[in-house]
Amino acid sequence: MDERVPRRWWTGPFDVERLARTTVEGLCGAADELATSRGFEVTVGTTPELIAASFAAYENLRRDGRAPAVWAELSGFVAARDGWVRLHGNYPHHAAVIREVLGVDGRRGLERAASRWNASDLEEAITAAGGVAVAVRTRTHWEAHPQARAASDAPWSEVSDRGDRPGPGGPADRRPGRGAGHGGFEAADGHERGGRNLLEGVRVLDLTRVIAGPTCSQVLACLGADVLRIDPPQRPEILEQHLSTGMGKRSAEVDLRRDADRVRTLAADADVILTGYRPGALERFGLGTEALEAIAPQAVIVSLSAWGEGGPWGRRIGFDSIVQAATGIAVDCGTADRPGALPVQALDHASGHLMAARVLEALARSRACTIRISLLGAAHQLLSGPPPPEVEPAALGIPRVRLDSAVGTLDLVPPPLLIDGRTIERPVGDYGAADASWRG
Repeated sequence: MDERVPRRWWTGPFDVERLARTTVEGLCGAADELATSRGFEVTVGTTPELIAASFAAYENLRRDGRAPAVWAELSGFVAARDGWVRLHGNYPHHAAVIREVLGVDGRRGLERAASRWNASDLEEAITAAGGVAVAVRTRTHWEAHPQARAASDAPWSEVSDRGDRPGPGGPADRRPGRGAGHGGFEAADGHERGGRNLLEGVRVLDLTRVIAGPTCSQVLACLGADVLRIDPPQRPEILEQHLSTGMGKRSAEVDLRRDADRVRTLAADADVILTGYRPGALERFGLGTEALEAIAPQAVIVSLSAWGEGGPWGRRIGFDSIVQAATGIAVDCGTADRPGALPVQALDHASGHLMAARVLEALARSRACTIRISLLGAAHQLLSGPPPPEVEPAALGIPRVRLDSAVGTLDLVPPPLLIDGRTIERPVGDYGAADASWRG
């Protein structure tokens, strides 16, 4: 990356553009390596417009012309007695915890109730009850926190090589054809995808939610992989989140409490397994990282966490906005009166693209790897990086593609990859409508 390229997309004290460009350029390099390994002669690239728009894919979604609501009523910053707390109540079960702990129904009652708590006490009370909240900390306060100390030397991504794996498409090399021109997928304009089917024959089991993990699996799906995402029926994904990262995937619902065997069977035949639940959450179903390594020794396994897997918060739930608030990013992005946030959920999107790059690299090299990535690692990248150049940002266009779906007409930002100068969008499948089985 040319370090002389000025910031020109967003405002704020952090060089978010540098983080975005670096991760997407790394993804382009990994896709190029994969193409070479699979005999495709293609050109892989991106544009500033695609990168910037994709880092706000959810906000840029339009369904029948309408934008989604980004934050639920009980999400966001609330003033406590001695500081600020960031709450995450977008999911109904997390919102229910906030209501129960504070004894409130709506936002007005929330503000009054929170003002009677110390910030750290409210953080702990909501977290202990199964909700998501964090006291807003300065950088100095975060650096003294036990979790910051535990993760201070941890890399953003850690790759453990477990040895050779079979051919790029699994034990049977499931591709019906090799090289450019054998994709078998027709684009909406009638042109064969060809080189955009770099991952044809690759099976990806997607056990992730929210933004980062689904961003990764969407890239893999749009490069031709058979991506099967599994969600619990009792806690469905927010529909707009599924739509904004759902290109090319099949979506199925499986209750692990009753049918974990089915998912373990799927894992045994997968080439790539992505997990993004709180560390430890899948262990009781026999789907923890070590169990997956035994079930699927051939697979590239990615474990995504909020805080890293060690330290006192290693098994704590977290989201992009929560990590921002804990680490000092929110304070630096705010004013003297109120904390703020990055212009986009950069920790999520950057981590998702890094996940995809590491997967493509492992497949290109025919390695079975276990890859660990955390949102905290992305935050540390921003916090330790240089400040942005002192130039005014310029407005960039928002490249969207229009797709029909069962829930309306969708205008979506495709993944930030160009193959031979063309975007790699795919149709969005219906949420929860697929069978929990592999194709072919």
